[in-house]
Amino acid sequence: MRTSPTTTGDARTAQDGAHLLLVDDDADLLRLLSMRLRASGYRVSTAESAESALACLAVERFSLVLSDVRLPDRDGLLLFEEIRQTWPALPVILLTAHGTIPDAVEATSRGVFGYLTKPFDSKALLGKIAQALQIGGTPHASCEERKAAAGWRDGIISHSSRMATVLDEAQLVAASDASVLIRGDSGTGKELLARAIHEASPRAACPFIAINCGAIPEQLLESELFGHMKGAFTGAASAHTGLFQAADGGTVFLDEIGDMPLALQVKLLRVLQERAVRPVGASRALAIDVRILSATHRDLEAALVAGTFREDLFYRLNVVCLNLPTLDERREDIPLLANHFLRGLARKYQKRLRGFAPEALEALTTAAWPGNIRQLQNVVEQASALATTPLIPLALVERALRGPSIEALSYAEAKLRFERNYLIQLLKLTDGNVSDAARLADRNRTEFYRLLQRHSLTPSLFRSDSADVARERQQEFH
Repeated sequence: MRTSPTTTGDARTAQDGAHLLLVDDDADLLRLLSMRLRASGYRVSTAESAESALACLAVERFSLVLSDVRLPDRDGLLLFEEIRQTWPALPVILLTAHGTIPDAVEATSRGVFGYLTKPFDSKALLGKIAQALQIGGTPHASCEERKAAAGWRDGIISHSSRMATVLDEAQLVAASDASVLIRGDSGTGKELLARAIHEASPRAACPFIAINCGAIPEQLLESELFGHMKGAFTGAASAHTGLFQAADGGTVFLDEIGDMPLALQVKLLRVLQERAVRPVGASRALAIDVRILSATHRDLEAALVAGTFREDLFYRLNVVCLNLPTLDERREDIPLLANHFLRGLARKYQKRLRGFAPEALEALTTAAWPGNIRQLQNVVEQASALATTPLIPLALVERALRGPSIEALSYAEAKLRFERNYLIQLLKLTDGNVSDAARLADRNRTEFYRLLQRHSLTPSLFRSDSADVARERQQEFH
C-alpha cells in the first residue's frame, strides 16, 4: 500500500479527515486518481490487488473503498462481499468498463453504493464519493473536533482497526432508537460498548440501567424488571418501581439476554410491542419510553432451533447487531490495556508502578486469553498486588497466568484460512520488524517473507516511524 497525507491548500475542505482506499492493478490510473483526490482534500491509500486491499483494511481505518471490478487475484465483486462481511458500514464504489456494467448494476442491488464507468469525469467521481460519505455518515471533522467528540467512548481503550470499525458502527446507530444486539465472548466489554452507545445517543442525559438477566433469580426477575404492587405476592410489603420505569427516557441494557426464561421472554416482547409495563399485581399498564440494548455470548440462532429463545423476540432485539472481537483478535491493544490497568492499580495500591519488563510485556501479548479483557485485568491486578519493584517482572506475570508464557502460536498450528490474519497480528505486535515477527512465528526470515508475499503484506505498512513513511512516499513516484 502507498499512502500520503493531504498537503494541498484544499485540505481543510468539508472532506478533510476522510481516508479513501483505491484498488486497481493499473499503476498509472492509481497515480492519477490519487493526485486528483488528494488535491480535493482526501487522504488516499492504494492497493493493486484484492488481497493487498484486505491487508490494508485490517491495519487502517478507511472512509470509503473505490475499486475496479476486474482485479488480478479475484473479482472486485468478491472483494466487496468480503468487505461487507467484516466492515458492513464501509461504502464501496466500483469502477467498471462497459463490458462489466451488468455486473456492477447487479452489485448495487447487493449493497455496493454505486459504480462509475471508465472513462469517468472527475466531477462525477468527486460527487459520487461525497454522496457516499455523506450517506454513510463518515465523520469529516477536524482532528481537534474528533478528539473533543470522542468523550462518548472514553472508557474504551483501543487503537485496533477491528475495534475502530465496531465503534464507528456504534456511533452511527447511537443516533437512532433502533434496538441493538451486542455479541461477543465473555469479558470482551459488551456492557462498556452499550454504555458508550447510550452516551453517544440523544438519551445520554437520562438514566442508563444495566440488568444481568442471568444473575437475578428467575422468580425475582419479573419484579425487578417491571416492578410490583404492595401485596402482589408474599413478602411484597410495599410497592416497588421496576428498572424499566426507573430508566424512563433513557436506555435499558439487558445483559446475557440468552439466559432469560421463556415465560419472561413473552412478557418482554409485550413490553417492546406496547411500550408499556404492567407491574406484578397491577390492573393497568404504565407507558414507558426506553431504548433497548441487549447482549449475549450465547448462540441465539441455536437457541431458536432448540426452542429456548423466542424467534419474535430475537428479531425485535436484533435490529442492529454489533460483534465485539476477542482479545486474541486485537492483540495490538494488549500493551495499551495492560498499562492502562497498571496506572489505575498503582493508584489503588498506592505503589510506584511504572510499567512491565520487556519480557513480561511480551508474555502478555503472546499469551492465550480465553477470558479476554476481564482476564487480562485480573492478571495485571494479581501481578501488581505482589510487585515490589517499579517494573512488573516476567515471573509475576507467569504466576498470574498460572503457567509459563507462550511464544505465540507456531504457523503450523494456524489454519490456512486464518493465515493472513495471523501474519497481520504478528506484524502489528512487532511494528513491522520481520526478524522479530519470524522469531515469534518460529520461522526463518526467508520462509516468513514468502508467507508475507503470498498474502501481499508489506512490512513497512506496519511501521510507525516517519522515516519509513517518507521512504514509501518517495518510492511512489518512481
